Amino acid sequence: MKLGRTIPLSVLAATAAAGAPSAAAAFPSPPAVCQGSEGYAAAFGGRRTFTLRPGELEAIKASLQSDPAVAQAYRMLIAQADQALARKPGSVLDKRTIPLSGDRHDYVSLAPYWWPDPVNPKGPYVRRDGQVNPERETNRFDRTALGRLINDTDTLGLAYYYSGDRNYADKAAALVRAWFLDPATAMNPNMNYAQAVPGRENGRAEGVLDTSGFIAVIDAVGLIGPSGALSAEEVKALEGWFSRYVDWMRTSANGKAEAAARNNHGIWYDAQLARFALFARRDDIARRTVAAFAKARIEKQVDPSGALPHELTRTRSFHYSVFTLDAAYHVADSAACMGIDLYGADMQGRSLRKATAYVAAYRGRQADWPYKEMKWPAEALDELLTRADAAWGPGAYPRAASGDMVLRYRTTR
Repeated sequence: MKLGRTIPLSVLAATAAAGAPSAAAAFPSPPAVCQGSEGYAAAFGGRRTFTLRPGELEAIKASLQSDPAVAQAYRMLIAQADQALARKPGSVLDKRTIPLSGDRHDYVSLAPYWWPDPVNPKGPYVRRDGQVNPERETNRFDRTALGRLINDTDTLGLAYYYSGDRNYADKAAALVRAWFLDPATAMNPNMNYAQAVPGRENGRAEGVLDTSGFIAVIDAVGLIGPSGALSAEEVKALEGWFSRYVDWMRTSANGKAEAAARNNHGIWYDAQLARFALFARRDDIARRTVAAFAKARIEKQVDPSGALPHELTRTRSFHYSVFTLDAAYHVADSAACMGIDLYGADMQGRSLRKATAYVAAYRGRQADWPYKEMKWPAEALDELLTRADAAWGPGAYPRAASGDMVLRYRTTR
């Protein structure tokens, strides 16, 4: 198997054109500009978002009654938001495991691909790449509660924006308070015990990835901003929590090791550090992170064909290629807030655009992918290409995403 296999330009061109919107179906670029740590607040009625763009969401909101796809996605969103209203806020105190620190406020999770050794059941866990150990999602750990926080806060933020129902904003605020702000339940801003491997490591650098969903929480907080459900003092306290977490990421052994990673983990580290620093109003850290990204990541992790060699060795090689680009787009969105164009950066023929074209060429061509892939991520690819069209379009890539992505990016005129 040859890593970095080159795809003929004719195939790339044909695939990019297939299913892509015509010039007549172009999506006009939104005029809003992300302004440093203020995000899109000035152009979005005080909503301080960084990924979600005013031009996209305002156009979608205007089409709630006229676009059947948007109307259906909205109904599903409200149903999910109503379910979130009925759930009590979760916290790191819900887990059954006591961290080695003795402090239940420390987050604890299990590494996803590590399992008990069938030959030596009481010995160290062994790795099965791509196969998630279901023990990870039990209440022994914090991973499930963390995922629920992220999903519910994200859903409630969107539901409040589109419906105007204050109940959704109030619930999102309650979730944020319980996880980050209430001294009785708040998570300590560290990942010292994340992605532990029994018998091997009490916590790993890879555990930093567990907090990547906080990127969505930040935008949800922005969406509910005009409601006042979180007071100005509470938002400031939340910024303080992320500032302390930024410090932990930059100074801890696990954080430093994750920063040094040369695969998707290193890019996700940058995605989190830049966005969390922006939210914490530490623009200097965000700027240094995004300014170094082209040389530190694009030049070193994207090969001349557009492939991501470190991801191609995995049992889920296509999934991890898409997953890595998802993180890179978050970095590029943060960079845009600092006036730096990473979507257009080209490092000796290596670029995010070329890496995107590489995976886009396999849309609808699963059988032609030459590397291992246990479960083809068709939906994740469509979501990525929808974001790609927002970056390089209109008409660069098909906007074929479904589900709540229809409420984040316009998919019809």
